[in-house]
Amino acid sequence: MQAVDEKVLARVAECLSEGKPCWLATVVATYGSSPRPVGSLLTCNTEGEIVGSLSGGCVEDDLLAKLTLGLLAHERAQFFRYGDDEEEAEKLGLPCGGHLDIVVEALEASMLPHFEKIKQRLQSRNLCQRTVDLRDRSIATFDVDRFEELRYEENAQTLVQTYGPRYQLFLIGAGMVSQYVAEMAQALDYRVVVCDPRRDVLDGFPVAGVEKICDMPDDAIRESANDCHTAIIALTHDPRIDDMGLMEALKTSAFYVGAMGSSRTSDSRRERLRALDISVHELERLHAPVGLSIGSKTPPEIALSILAQITSIRKQLETDKTDVSVLERSVGHESEPAAARSGIVVG
Repeated sequence: MQAVDEKVLARVAECLSEGKPCWLATVVATYGSSPRPVGSLLTCNTEGEIVGSLSGGCVEDDLLAKLTLGLLAHERAQFFRYGDDEEEAEKLGLPCGGHLDIVVEALEASMLPHFEKIKQRLQSRNLCQRTVDLRDRSIATFDVDRFEELRYEENAQTLVQTYGPRYQLFLIGAGMVSQYVAEMAQALDYRVVVCDPRRDVLDGFPVAGVEKICDMPDDAIRESANDCHTAIIALTHDPRIDDMGLMEALKTSAFYVGAMGSSRTSDSRRERLRALDISVHELERLHAPVGLSIGSKTPPEIALSILAQITSIRKQLETDKTDVSVLERSVGHESEPAAARSGIVVG
């Protein structure tokens, strides 16, 4: 989930808690090229406030116009298709041959528990699934263990969507390379956490918008980075710090674990970790030397190689649509069925 979509769900919860009716628009299908993926969200309310993005411009303007003209229903869901012909696609600024389908749900205060639960699950970096019967607007919210693609059944008028936390980059060390990695990662919409037990080094970290943790990395990883939407990178060059973090990181379900250093340094690190009872299977997860081999020398070049490798691995997992099961195998666990679901049903 992107940061903008988390903001949408948070704003929905705020509006409903204030007793303000609002609408939630979801991209349920795309055809050809599309500026935003399936599952993208937008909310608007009776005051004309819009949060989120469906197309990056004209589709949002059209929904706002419909809201102003009173064309958004207050008691039922609506379906809209944008870019059905070349003229409309050009008018809306959609790429050639692209169009998208959108479902707009009318929300009311009684649905607040549903969105509060989603918000809490995302804050704790867990998955949550929402099932909606669009005919009567009944909603069910479930805890889930696995991500599933959005399902929209037009005939049955049902919408099922899984929400997951924003991708996170956990950096061990607040040095120069971490600075460039953090800046580039934020541009790629990652939540960035920088952990360093050296208070003076951490206080001098100049990148705005990152979360700073002054603690030993093993403790911080155990608390904040043990999920399959997280990448962990050790960047201090100090084995007393990096190795402690890697010992914990290699036992998590993080989709990527890397460590900076030359080939010789990386071989020495593996020997140390093996002596500390890290298994061969766990060590196979370690990307060291970190990053793609592009001949990088300077901190910006190293950061570029790291983010390129993480992006490649992340996109492959997303393409395979087996991120959780792949990660479970990578840490030596067999795939298990999803745990029993518990949730809130709002009629």
